[in-house]
Amino acid sequence: MMKFYISATGIKKLTISSSVAVTSGRGGVGLPVIMKGKGLPSVTRRISYRTLLLPAVLVLGLLLTLLFFRITFIMLESAAFCSSPIGCLGWRIFGGSDSTLIREELMRALLEATNDGDNGKERSSTSLPSSFNDLVKDMTSNGQDIKAFAFKTKAMIMKMEQMVESARQSESIFWHLASHGVPKGIHCLSLKLAEEYAENAAARSRLPSPQYVSHLIDPSFHHVVLLTDNVLAASVVVSSTIKSSSIPERLVFHIVTDKKTYTAMHAWFAVNSVNSAVLEVRGLHQYDWSHEVNIGIKEMIEIHRLICSHKLDSMKRENIPNKYEHEKDLQHLRPSCTSLLNHLRIYIPELFPDLNKIVFLDDDTVVQHDLSSLWELDLNGKVVGAAFDSSCGDDCCPGRKYKDYFNFTSPIISSKLDYDRCGWLYGMNVFDLQAWRKTNITATYHHWLKLNLNSGFELWNPGALPPSLIAFEGHVHRIDPSWHIAGLGYRSIIDVTQSVLEDGPVVHFSGPAKPWLEIGPPEIRSLWSRHVNMSNEFIRKCGIME
Repeated sequence: MMKFYISATGIKKLTISSSVAVTSGRGGVGLPVIMKGKGLPSVTRRISYRTLLLPAVLVLGLLLTLLFFRITFIMLESAAFCSSPIGCLGWRIFGGSDSTLIREELMRALLEATNDGDNGKERSSTSLPSSFNDLVKDMTSNGQDIKAFAFKTKAMIMKMEQMVESARQSESIFWHLASHGVPKGIHCLSLKLAEEYAENAAARSRLPSPQYVSHLIDPSFHHVVLLTDNVLAASVVVSSTIKSSSIPERLVFHIVTDKKTYTAMHAWFAVNSVNSAVLEVRGLHQYDWSHEVNIGIKEMIEIHRLICSHKLDSMKRENIPNKYEHEKDLQHLRPSCTSLLNHLRIYIPELFPDLNKIVFLDDDTVVQHDLSSLWELDLNGKVVGAAFDSSCGDDCCPGRKYKDYFNFTSPIISSKLDYDRCGWLYGMNVFDLQAWRKTNITATYHHWLKLNLNSGFELWNPGALPPSLIAFEGHVHRIDPSWHIAGLGYRSIIDVTQSVLEDGPVVHFSGPAKPWLEIGPPEIRSLWSRHVNMSNEFIRKCGIME
């Protein structure tokens, strides 16, 4: 055995020992050689510790070098997808997988973006990618982290939602504006009939025939009132009512129209006489009203015009409204908003001073069952019999509560009306004109119109119904809701089954999508179009419903 000691101060003594003799070149046994020095026992122990230190230092240096390169690699790699490289470093060093790391980091970034409110949108709105491909390109080329990805994605989605909502509102507005259109077929029909009135004496014949004039004021007959400037619509109301009636010979129709439509309306019913029933056509220019009534009518229509104009101007100032709770918020875009004939129903007692009880029908209605029992209906002293929309249950009336018509932020409205009260339906009503004449309903109507004018037109949405709901307060008799199926001119009508529509005594195309327009569903329009006389010469010449 050989022992070799080295000290820091140099070699003090060298000791070589062996239990086996050192042989000479001749194979003899050599003697042991022993070297000793002073103070060797303590030095021997120290030299053993230092013998272990050198390899440890070398190994540690190698490991530190490898660790440095690993950390550098992780930092560079994490920068591409980590919002916190230090956090990612700890995760990766202690064995976290890339997929788990990315998922956790993405969740953290998404939660931060969600809790950031609109601030993230404001930070990113200056340079938002326009598509997903642009987003990927932006993220890869600029080396942005997951947090930036989350905020940019959020801003892009928010911008997209705003664009979709804006497009939806624009489409709804254009849909309502389409209701202003007069189909060329209907325009043609009016022109052809006016020409017929001028050239054909039969088209100018008296309505009704002299032997039936007495029926016009006979209370024993069933009087139907219609205010319209649409010849085709009037023909459908009249024909459907007669077809559905069990006693059509008791029906008397009173059609009131404006001066420009009078000749066409008269010509149609003169050359297409109705069977059994009696019918008269009167123009507004043929009425000889008192000065007070004339002033009241002019004042009424002017205030309604101002209400609609104010609403339209407000919409223009806002560019595109942010949100519409109901389609009724766009009432001001409909032709009926400023139509004299639409608002003239509040003057029915003045229009027919000799009548006691009538059934009023809008020109966008279709009668599908016999209405005779309506004239026998006891209104219990009330002025108007009206249905309330309860197709979904008692007092549910979706979209037809007072809160949908009136502005309850106004103290004038909130102190007078009930927020959740259901509004009755206009368009198919029974009026007791004797009872009406004993009230101040028309005066109340005018009072509230002026109040709305003086309040900056902020009390209710435009339309004939809101002021009527107030004026007829306490004078309404509720009739069975099945009598009147309304709202066929709104898109929400798709929730009503076809069987309900087919069974309804009166279906009402209230809303923008009138049945003579092409903006409504064909299956709904068919309820109306089946009553158009397609064999009529004028209908064929004008290509109506083609």
